[in-house]
Amino acid sequence: MRHIGAFPPNGVAASLCRGAPALLSTPRRRHSAVATTLRIHAMFFLLPLFVIAIQGLCCADVTRLATEDHRALQDASRFHEVHSAGDLPALIVALCVGDKRKLANPGENWNATDAITDPTLPGKRLIWAAVGGEYYVDHYERGGIAHTFHVLVAKLTKSNARPKVVWSAVGGPFKGLRGVS
Repeated sequence: MRHIGAFPPNGVAASLCRGAPALLSTPRRRHSAVATTLRIHAMFFLLPLFVIAIQGLCCADVTRLATEDHRALQDASRFHEVHSAGDLPALIVALCVGDKRKLANPGENWNATDAITDPTLPGKRLIWAAVGGEYYVDHYERGGIAHTFHVLVAKLTKSNARPKVVWSAVGGPFKGLRGVS
């Protein structure tokens, strides 16, 4: 047996290279070409499943904007910034915080880590928001074991009782509406 590689053999590998039996070594089994082929096919079958599973862990609820939404969001002049969660409709705040119904305002106390010091404080805090007609852009942070920044774009029309998530992502922090572009 000849050693091929950049590092000299040592220990069990050295004794195998010299032909001496290694302590506590198990005999190597030879696999047939069919078994090797099956292992290779299994690997190529499982690899796409693994890639699909990893993509499922990524946060991208909406990957493409509708043309109408794209046009409306491109016009930054129609938006004005909001610096308080109280200035947002409760349904939009609920999209950010879920069933907790509490979003801290910028500069307010909140639970920024997973060490909860005050259970009455919210676990998410608004950084800024922008309102443009029926569109709402919310940038907020979430505390916990991993401090993350989120952007949510939602549309709330007077005819609908529920807001529609147009786009959401994890990333930031962004300075403000003008700092996004």
